[in-house]
Amino acid sequence: MPKFVIERNIPGAGKLTPAELQAISATSCGVLRDLGPSIQWVHSYVTDDKIYCVYNAPGEEMVREHARRGGFPADQVATVRRVIDPTTAEA
Repeated sequence: MPKFVIERNIPGAGKLTPAELQAISATSCGVLRDLGPSIQWVHSYVTDDKIYCVYNAPGEEMVREHARRGGFPADQVATVRRVIDPTTAEA
């Protein structure tokens, strides 16, 4: 299944409280349940003013539908073409 990285511009994201992050996560999980098993949230990185999310989904349209239903920004959606890590150097 294709993997996507979503860039969400959220000023002050790094200052969100644990309760706020829990509420955002709960909203996201609720939308995912409604959309069905073909879209999966892998994890997210919270920075000062952005949240970067990694999702598995059949296409960008479903990623954007999740954002629309959840009320989340999806400022950039990029398809992951390859994954590399330190072990890539050993190939």
